[in-house]
Amino acid sequence: MPNYRIIVDLSDRNLYLLDGNTVTRQFPVGIGKMVTKTPKGEYTIINKQANPGGPFGAFWLGLSKPHYGIHGTNDPSSIGREVSHGCIRMYNEDVLQLAQLVPIHTRVTIRR
Repeated sequence: MPNYRIIVDLSDRNLYLLDGNTVTRQFPVGIGKMVTKTPKGEYTIINKQANPGGPFGAFWLGLSKPHYGIHGTNDPSSIGREVSHGCIRMYNEDVLQLAQLVPIHTRVTIRR
């Protein structure tokens, strides 16, 4: 049984999926802009929703910090940039892959 956890590195704008201490996948992400920065800290995934609509793309992974999540996007050109209101944006195909792997309660570390 995998022991997954997620690290979002804001400085290199990548999301890393780890199994134990081994990085198994790496995905580029879009992060919060200057006035609405992505909050650093330790969180967990508390809910999952397919096709949430609007700017959230193909999937939503809600974090234990209210109103923040890891989600797809309807604007793929935003990946790799500081453009969101604080959420972690992923390409739709990447967030779908991630959502299949990680269960609710997966630990998420957001660091600079």
